[in-house]
Amino acid sequence: MTGGLRSGFTAAEDSPGLLLWRVTNSWQATQRAALAPFGLTHVQFVLLASLTWLQSDTPVTQRDLAAHAHTDPMMTSQILRVLEAKSLIRRAPHPTDARARALTVRREGAELANAATAAIEAIDRIFFGPLREDQPGFTDMLRCLAARRPGS
Repeated sequence: MTGGLRSGFTAAEDSPGLLLWRVTNSWQATQRAALAPFGLTHVQFVLLASLTWLQSDTPVTQRDLAAHAHTDPMMTSQILRVLEAKSLIRRAPHPTDARARALTVRREGAELANAATAAIEAIDRIFFGPLREDQPGFTDMLRCLAARRPGS
């Protein structure tokens, strides 16, 4: 036990959860700074970039987008309204599902998504650069954790 906290760790820096929290906060700060010139929040960027990635001849629905981005469907809907108000995306009636909307990225939205992606990827190269040759293994570990369902 350290101080008054009962913990299985001798030092706080031995806790993977605490370290993940610290790294996440630092990474998010770099993301916010990189996206500010584009007028996008991080979640707006993720959904716009995801929709740009997914767009094809088959209509993309809000449900498809939320599943791809691993975002809450209600929050996704709110962010899509913001992106639509910024004239970056279009939400139209779905051709075969009266309850759904078909999402498309406008030309301006695709251009913004691509420019912001270049900035984000440049920042990520710098942020994760200290991992050097360990970066692919780290990415594999993150992929393993991301595949887990909450509570499992």
